[in-house]
Amino acid sequence: MPSRSVVIEGTTWHVYPSGFVTQSDHDEFGLLFVRAGDASHDVRTTRYSPQGVSSREQSFAALSDAQLLGYFAASQPSATAPETGYHA
Repeated sequence: MPSRSVVIEGTTWHVYPSGFVTQSDHDEFGLLFVRAGDASHDVRTTRYSPQGVSSREQSFAALSDAQLLGYFAASQPSATAPETGYHA
């Protein structure tokens, strides 16, 4: 799985496509933000809709760092996300 890194407020986060499939699979993809070197396994999740690209890998690679920062700002803790196993 491809990954990227982004520094947010002095902390490095590794970013991965989640691979989680929803009913909107063809137009909505998930991202996982994993805090680098964090023993507490701090993970945040969000979803995004790519524009003009067909594969998850291509759309993920096309995201700018500024876009990743925006998606991080809209992310939620992993304890509340279905991408990381949360069930209501």
